[in-house]
Amino acid sequence: MGNRDLERGGGGTKSRNGTYPPPPPQPATSSAYYVDNNSESQWTSWLVPMIVVANVAMFIVIMFVNNCPNNINNFGRGRQCVARFLGRLSFQPLQDNPLFGPSSFTLEKLGALEWDKVVHEHQGWRLFTCIWLHAGVVHLLANMLSLVFIGIRLEQQFGFVRVGIIYLLSGIGGSVLSCLFIQSSISVGASGALFGLLGAMLSELLTNWTIYTNKAAALFTLIIIIAINLAVGLLPHVDNYAHIGGFMSGFLLGFVLLLRPQFGWLERRHLPAEARLKSKFKVYQYVLMLIASILLIVGFTVGLVMLFRGVKANEHCSWCRYLSCLRTSRWRCDNN
Repeated sequence: MGNRDLERGGGGTKSRNGTYPPPPPQPATSSAYYVDNNSESQWTSWLVPMIVVANVAMFIVIMFVNNCPNNINNFGRGRQCVARFLGRLSFQPLQDNPLFGPSSFTLEKLGALEWDKVVHEHQGWRLFTCIWLHAGVVHLLANMLSLVFIGIRLEQQFGFVRVGIIYLLSGIGGSVLSCLFIQSSISVGASGALFGLLGAMLSELLTNWTIYTNKAAALFTLIIIIAINLAVGLLPHVDNYAHIGGFMSGFLLGFVLLLRPQFGWLERRHLPAEARLKSKFKVYQYVLMLIASILLIVGFTVGLVMLFRGVKANEHCSWCRYLSCLRTSRWRCDNN
């Protein structure tokens, strides 16, 4: 297991990669993503930068533990560490890891998601720890840039508590779905959590539909961004199950956590008593929140029960394998 090749079927690492950031936020007067009122104060974003710092620090720890020069004799003739001037932090040979990162053995040792260890060795904590591991510099940069573009805007609008809950639960939701479908390789990365933030952006737009300007432009932009990201997940060695699980978790969480009050309720202090709204939210917002809460509880419960009972979801859904890797004449999908 220690000599796993990231490119080889059955023993590689499924990087949760390929998340493209949405356009950076614009001023409230012109952005389709912002409501047309200035009565809500913005939060200072500190959680998202902290998550970025934590992921970068964790990657440095991973490379320190990996210690490529110490394992140079295990690679075979003609295979050497990449960027050897970094010493202990140098990368695995590109034949082992084309993303400029550690070995699969190191990732597995530090908490990568692996079906056998989660199910048979009762290491459920891997559903959480895999979110903080990355397969390489390329993987890390793609995810962290996406997190900055997506997460800062959400944190400024809704605060660190709600965004933090969505990020963590979406990451775990992505891990659960990934583990249900992938048993032949390990999986790492924060892409499930990032897709959760994208899903939350979509549900936030839908549940707060009446107070947005440029609704059609906002909806169209988000759908295009999500479609591109999911399409990238159809490439080999990308864990699209984590993307889908994270997206669905975040989408439902957005209905629960990202409700905005009616505009009239926000402006109630400027209105006469007889004109003030009594309800903070609209009826359809309460309905969506209730439905999403039920689906979240049922989904997580069923998923975790299936996982810890050792259910292999691919055996019950033969076509689901095409959700993670689209088979073509140009590449193989042996890892699914």
